[in-house]
Amino acid sequence: MPSIVYLIGAGPGDPGLITVRGLRYLASADVVLYDHLISARLLRHARPDAEKIDVGLAAPQPLDQEAICYLLAEKAREGKTVARLKWGDPFVFDSGGTEALFLHEQGLRFEVVPGIPAGIGVPSYAGIPITYPGGGDTLTFVRGHEDDGKTRATVDWASLACLDGTIVCYAGPRRLPQIVHALLSHGRSPEDSAALVYSGTLPMQETVVDTLEAISRMTKQSTEQRPAVLIVGRVAALREHLRWFDSRPLFGKRIVVTRPRNQAAELIEQIESMGAEAIDAPMIRIAPPDDYGPLDAACRDVASFDFIVFSSANAVDAFIERLLAGPLDLRELKGVKLCAVGPATAERLVRAGLKVDLTPAEFRAESLVHAISGTGDVRGLRILLPRADIGREIVADELRRHGAEVTEVIAYRTIVAEPEGEGEPDVYRMLLERRVDVVTFTSPSAVRNFVQVLGAEQAADLLRTTIVASIGPVTAEAAAQCNIRTTIMPAHYTTPALVEAIVNYFEASRMDDTP
Repeated sequence: MPSIVYLIGAGPGDPGLITVRGLRYLASADVVLYDHLISARLLRHARPDAEKIDVGLAAPQPLDQEAICYLLAEKAREGKTVARLKWGDPFVFDSGGTEALFLHEQGLRFEVVPGIPAGIGVPSYAGIPITYPGGGDTLTFVRGHEDDGKTRATVDWASLACLDGTIVCYAGPRRLPQIVHALLSHGRSPEDSAALVYSGTLPMQETVVDTLEAISRMTKQSTEQRPAVLIVGRVAALREHLRWFDSRPLFGKRIVVTRPRNQAAELIEQIESMGAEAIDAPMIRIAPPDDYGPLDAACRDVASFDFIVFSSANAVDAFIERLLAGPLDLRELKGVKLCAVGPATAERLVRAGLKVDLTPAEFRAESLVHAISGTGDVRGLRILLPRADIGREIVADELRRHGAEVTEVIAYRTIVAEPEGEGEPDVYRMLLERRVDVVTFTSPSAVRNFVQVLGAEQAADLLRTTIVASIGPVTAEAAAQCNIRTTIMPAHYTTPALVEAIVNYFEASRMDDTP
């Protein structure tokens, strides 16, 4: 297939606002050139072997526009598929048109993937519809971001100020006071509604709504260094009724997720749906056992067991994978009772088409023995326990003490997760600077590896002033053994319940702070 350059609009900040087409092209690219405002989480959708080049203003060696154009052409001539990730939309107040024209003149193939411009996406996240019945008949976008060395925009301010409608402008801190002053001095009513939105569509979004005159005073006196989207017009007053993004229960909170990256999607999605910023910082990685021999032998002999006890969804996945990799299949389990510790483990078995016979109330040796003994005498039962390499021998010991014949096999290993690439969060620094509100742990191994990565004393000290949320008592117990106190623990040991418990904690805190 001949080389091609995709000019992809990534939207105004929230990584979820990229289009499906843009995400597909990003995942297929050999080379990714991206602006510094692009979310690091978007880059994880690129192939692991893709070359990633930061060409933004904050890059170690920032490139001017001409150099970026030549770099795009150079990579394309090498036969590469190139994804050029651009903030907002490539063709809206951006250099996408310049890059596309250069590629055209060079005889190189390109495709433009539109994105959501800041002037549309940011007001929506602020709860401001930029058009509305009664809000005027015009919508005007004004180029205003002059802090990157571009030529200053030439605007007929007198004509613009007289239009009955909405004005939207993305501008840097040096230009905002000038733009507002120009509108006022050319006849725009000082009582007109206006809004400033900083860090739009991101968890740290801030919105100010006031009269245009008050916004003018604020921008003149402000020390704010962030650019902002300015919205002028009657529609700005609707935010009071239509705000949604920053009114969610966890808005503004930063929550660290320590689950393995391939299992963290559900927790991250639920945290973010409540308005928090999820800091994806996996502390463990699931790896195959050093020797598949014992697990494979157990799979071949699976029909001889009375019970299989699965202590995690990972154990389910590992066992079924090895069972199906051999000469047998799931039909061999027809006479074997399946015990799942926790609803997530049970769900994984159900997803594989298997019914769960037992689910103990919690993963404690006594609870597990009680559940099994409820089906009859434990003595003489053959029980298979596929587990992690650092599993809890106490469970097997308790079962043996009651007369069961227990076979333990290592189904998988949990190892310390190494950083996978660019944009990985510096959790230590964030905790040190108190920029984290909650650290979540969903397994004892995540706790132990967190302590291993940060150091025992440092981890205990840093988490002394940070809220810790543990998914259940076993995880909380592992934290306590590391001198880490759990503040939040749900009544049910599931991901949704953990998020709900975090929400309830902060809602209760707000109630306590209410005079």
